[in-house]
Amino acid sequence: MVEFASNAVRKPYSKLFAAFFSGLLVTTVGLYLGQYVSDALRLPLFIVEFVMLFMMMGVRKRKAVGYSLMYGFMFISGVTLYTAINHYVSLLGASLVMQAFTVTTVSFAAIAIYAMVSKRDFSFLGGFLFIGLIALIVLSLFSVFIPVSTMTAQIYSGLGILIFVGYTLFDFSRLTVHGFTDEDIPMIVVSIYLDFINLFLYILQFIGIGSKN
Repeated sequence: MVEFASNAVRKPYSKLFAAFFSGLLVTTVGLYLGQYVSDALRLPLFIVEFVMLFMMMGVRKRKAVGYSLMYGFMFISGVTLYTAINHYVSLLGASLVMQAFTVTTVSFAAIAIYAMVSKRDFSFLGGFLFIGLIALIVLSLFSVFIPVSTMTAQIYSGLGILIFVGYTLFDFSRLTVHGFTDEDIPMIVVSIYLDFINLFLYILQFIGIGSKN
C-alpha cells in the first residue's frame, strides 16, 4: 500500500520474506504486550505509528535506519492491534477469529503467488486503489459522526476487503515486474504488512457485522 519504487532488476526474495516473517514475530510480541498497555497510551501510540511510517518513507534508502524503523513500527502496530483483536475475540470468539486469520493468510499467500508466478503487470490498478482508499477513509470519518445502517457498514467492510486484495496484487506485481534491492526491503515489508493486516481487519469487520444480523 505504501509507495516504493526501484529500477533495479534484482529480486532478493529470501531476504524480503525473512524480514517479513521476523517482523510478524515482532508484531506478535507487541500484540501480546498490548494487553498490559493502559488505554490512555493507545492514542499516543497510534500517532507514533503514523509518524514512524512517514519517517520510513523519508529514509527508505538508508538500510540501517530503515530496518530499525521497520521493526519499531511493527512492534507498536502489534501493541495497538490488541484493542481491535480483543474486541473481535469478545464478539466472535477466539475460534472464529483464528478462522478469519487462516482465511486471510491463505488468501494473501495465494494472491502473492499468483502475482509472482504470472508476472503480469497490475500497476494500472494503482489509481483505482488509491481512490478506493480515500473513499474508505472518508466513509470511516463520516461514520464517526453519523451512524450508518448495517447494510452500509457491510458494504464498507466488503469494499475494504476488495481494496486490500487489490493492493496485495498490486504490490507483489510491482516486486515481480520491476524488481527491488536490499535497501528497498524495509519499506516493502511495511507495505505488504499493511496489506495483510488491513485485509485481516476488514474480514473480521465483515464477519462481525454479519454476526449481528
